[in-house]
Amino acid sequence: MSKKTLLALSLAGLTGVSVAYADEHNTLDTSVDASAAGTDAAAYSAPVGNGEYTDDRWYAAPFGTFIQPAGARNAQGGWGAGLALGKIINEYFNVEIRGFWQNITNNGVPQLGAAYQRQANNFNTWDHGGTDFTGGTIDLQYYFMRDTFSPYAVFAMGGMNSSWRGSFNDLAAGPGGVNNLTSKQTASFIFEAGAGATYELADNFLLRGDVRYRGDTAASNWPGNTDLFNDLLVNVGFVVPFGDKPGAAAAAPIAADDCATRDTDADGVNDCDDKCPGTASGTKVDDQGCPIVMELKGVNFKYDSAELTPGAMTILDGVVEQLVAFPAKKDIEVAGYASYEGKKGKEQHNLRLSQHRSESVAQYLRSKGVTNNLYAKGYGTEYPIADNGTEEGRIKNRRVELRWMGD
Repeated sequence: MSKKTLLALSLAGLTGVSVAYADEHNTLDTSVDASAAGTDAAAYSAPVGNGEYTDDRWYAAPFGTFIQPAGARNAQGGWGAGLALGKIINEYFNVEIRGFWQNITNNGVPQLGAAYQRQANNFNTWDHGGTDFTGGTIDLQYYFMRDTFSPYAVFAMGGMNSSWRGSFNDLAAGPGGVNNLTSKQTASFIFEAGAGATYELADNFLLRGDVRYRGDTAASNWPGNTDLFNDLLVNVGFVVPFGDKPGAAAAAPIAADDCATRDTDADGVNDCDDKCPGTASGTKVDDQGCPIVMELKGVNFKYDSAELTPGAMTILDGVVEQLVAFPAKKDIEVAGYASYEGKKGKEQHNLRLSQHRSESVAQYLRSKGVTNNLYAKGYGTEYPIADNGTEEGRIKNRRVELRWMGD
């Protein structure tokens, strides 16, 4: 099997591995916050909300090269270096301009046509030395995926100058004169194809390596040889993108939760200091926002009776919803009060009536699902909150209150 065939198979295998890796990872959710991906520009930002790829930075990519020439050059492998300047075009493509210098060690005259080869062998006057390559290419890279590890295929074309550091002596004999072989400086067209990958270490620094086949048309300058010179290149280097990676800037700090300006349950105590959030509306609270007293306004009874009116039941249904939702399940005293009508001897009657009315409210609340321990207590005409000398005041004094009891 020829070396050219081996090179082609090697490149095909490396490309296959890259494709397989991409297939294996094609289930990644790129809409997330993604991990930043490694690319020649270092930076594969997570797509924005509409899925658009946003990284389009320029970058510099210095690299070192090992070059292994095929047999036609009659030379040994050598080393070189170069620099690429490139740009990310979109999610799949990068484009670069590359310059390089490389060197190989000559074993003798490169392969010639049969007649010239015999002549060169007979004279054997090629001084062993080196060959320097200086040139540049325009590269197009296709990325199978953009991630921390990003495999790609690369295609390039350009030009190269070959400088042989040997000499021709006494090669004048033979058809056409071997002294007409070639000058020691030869310009030629080159093309390259290969595969590689980048690995992102930071937003602005990536490792990169690739393996390439190079075809060099300089072979046609040697008499009797119309084939290409074939070389295998292994490039290793790093990539430094310019500027911040899109989507990778530090997230804006979340605004501090200014709970001191909020009073979610409208109890007069801000959310920072409120130890009992979610207090039922209309409840008097302490300085920590915990309930003390709730007056059940509008909870009325039939005349001289403990039977709740339909309107009172409607009001209590709303109270039930708030008590069930309220997380604090302390014991509650259901306190009943009566007004003083100015009639002596009615105090005991009013005391019993207030007790029955508080029991009626407690029983209704339990029946509707309130799980707090409820203790009914009638206070009669004690603790008026308004003037019993007016009808308006007496109406206010006929009331039922819920009092949260201590631990």
